Amino acid sequence: MLRRIELEVLAIVERGDTISELATKLDHSESYLSRAVTDLVEKGLLYTERDGRRKRVVPSDARAVEIYQDLVRQHSHIDFSELLTGKTFEVLYYLDQPRTVTDLAARTDNYRNTVNRVLKRLRNRGLVGTTDSLYQFNGDFDRLHEFARELAHRLHRRRLESVAPNGTILWEDHSEFLAQTQTEVDAEGFHETGLARFAAFDLQFLLTSHRYYVYSEDHSSVSPAELCCHTLLIDDDTRHRSYCLLLFSHVDVDGSDLRERAAKYGLVDEIDALVRYLDTHGEVDDDRFPEWDEFQELAADYEVDLPQ
Repeated sequence: MLRRIELEVLAIVERGDTISELATKLDHSESYLSRAVTDLVEKGLLYTERDGRRKRVVPSDARAVEIYQDLVRQHSHIDFSELLTGKTFEVLYYLDQPRTVTDLAARTDNYRNTVNRVLKRLRNRGLVGTTDSLYQFNGDFDRLHEFARELAHRLHRRRLESVAPNGTILWEDHSEFLAQTQTEVDAEGFHETGLARFAAFDLQFLLTSHRYYVYSEDHSSVSPAELCCHTLLIDDDTRHRSYCLLLFSHVDVDGSDLRERAAKYGLVDEIDALVRYLDTHGEVDDDRFPEWDEFQELAADYEVDLPQ
């Protein structure tokens, strides 16, 4: 998420520093520091002000900057810029509660060996400890998790603002986010989802003025399982649940993908209820589901064959 030089700059920058002063503090060339500052400005963590012929650097009001600088001040004996490299940010992001290596590997989509290496480095510095194979932070180092979360959110916001200034993030994790916009987005990594995406599966619904996109560098399109999860995150009411039920009845949804996506989005109970509704022909005690005869009529309207 951040290169070592960027972390070094964030650790020591004070309002009004010049590139030359930062280069002297960190013993790097001015050109090297200039590139790092430019990258941090693009990420919304710094900004610059003109002072005559000089350019002065100012930390932004991003919560991530405040947390990181506070950590550096209170634990000056730790070289965080060296420690927070590679996959470390991903592990910190998901260490919001005691977790096993297996759990962290699944959440970060990394090999267990990779997660083990990260945790070993953190443990050797006294930042985390283990109890019954569960890793958790020691002392006040849980702020590292807060830093990772705030940093990811800041970067997601900047990415969304670059294509949709008035967009809203509805859900996010370390590397992805679901957004609502008022305008069409045609940019790399953004994939249309929500009700408009149902058309790709031959289901045409009345659309609202809002558009919905998921940002992910790892996917080329939105699967039916993901689409249902996104739909419930947008609005978990009877109408949206009914649309998901139609989708499940109309296309072949991969079961393992569905379970994996449900866990990722924190929708295990909701997805289980959808599947149970179809399997039992509506025998689910939940006001957010339609009566079975009503759903049958809806399915007939959209020419969807229901399971017998």
